[in-house]
Amino acid sequence: MSPEQTSTSRTGVLIVGGGLVGASLAIALDAAGIAATLVEAAAPRAGAQPSYDERNLALARATVNGLDAIGVWTHAAANATPIRHIRVSRAGEFGSARIDAAKQGVDALGWTLPARELGEALLRRLDACTRLTRLAPATLEALESHPAGWRARIRTADGERTVDAALLVGADGTESFVRSQLGIDAERLDYEQTLFVAAVTPEHDHANRAFERFSDAGPVALLPLAERRCGLVLTVPGEQAEAVAALGDDDFIALAQQRFGWKLGRLTRPGKRHPYAIRRVVARQLIGPRAVLVGNAAQTVHPIGAQGFNLGLRDALTLSELVAAAEDPGAADLLQRYAARRAPDREGTMAMSHGLVRLACLEQPLLAPLRSLALLAYDRVSPLQHLLARHGMGFRGEPPHAVLERLP
Repeated sequence: MSPEQTSTSRTGVLIVGGGLVGASLAIALDAAGIAATLVEAAAPRAGAQPSYDERNLALARATVNGLDAIGVWTHAAANATPIRHIRVSRAGEFGSARIDAAKQGVDALGWTLPARELGEALLRRLDACTRLTRLAPATLEALESHPAGWRARIRTADGERTVDAALLVGADGTESFVRSQLGIDAERLDYEQTLFVAAVTPEHDHANRAFERFSDAGPVALLPLAERRCGLVLTVPGEQAEAVAALGDDDFIALAQQRFGWKLGRLTRPGKRHPYAIRRVVARQLIGPRAVLVGNAAQTVHPIGAQGFNLGLRDALTLSELVAAAEDPGAADLLQRYAARRAPDREGTMAMSHGLVRLACLEQPLLAPLRSLALLAYDRVSPLQHLLARHGMGFRGEPPHAVLERLP
């Protein structure tokens, strides 16, 4: 076919965006026997996909259950590190909260996995899909709605294609083209913070412990990795980002040590640093006529608590579950059920992440006793700890069935 020719095809579900959430949705639909088309701007290889980067993802237990259910985890498990203990504290204040997997009746609260490794696992599983059409690299150039769905004009290396879909899914990230085309506004908040991620080596064995420490400058976390390494997540005020990026390794590790403390002894051997500006972008609604938003297109949250991909995967698995049980994937009542089911999880998780960063990182001395008492209550009151631990593991509201099937 010449570059000037246009081909037309039909699909049940058109997914725009092949990042972590979009690829997961495509796989889940394929596993459920649903024909779908995935449009991705990047070439179909891990090094080309921006979301398959050097971040170390803290995957909640529910997330791993879901990835296992759709056949992805088998490709990723060997590179994942279990999180069996979590400790949360605030610099300069008494009290801390600890979560122990054994006390919650599970072998792990979650797992740490580099995003590039999850990306590789998703690509391997995508290669095994039999009902999925993948257009990559490809660019969505225009959308036109009609009563039966959407007509998408897509530019590929082989020329322009037209795809008619009963359901349009925007999985195309924070600055979603689909969201803008649907006319859905978004609430925006710049936290004026920058996140730096890197791998470091602690003096003492992490023993499968994850740490999150808050301060006036923002949160810092250490996540357990293989070979006794740890994933460092260091938040700095936005106006300091350029200076921190310019630090040599010795000065950078000294800053990380000062912010994190000495719980694991001396930190050494910092890997390459990657900065990420932190914003909150929340769509005012999740659905439109025969259209739905998932993942960062629906909500981009503060990375505190590492809930972004975890929340997005629950979006994808809930949607695939509803579509698999319906005759018309774009029916209005189906999309309304989707929005209703996602509301408690979405709103609760966003409130938690936003509330934590505002409360735990505020420079207000009068709050210090209250924060410390709250951490102590969490640490000592078993029912409260169990409830919040379940939420942290991804079990909130009415989760998709796929994340529940593999619970012990």
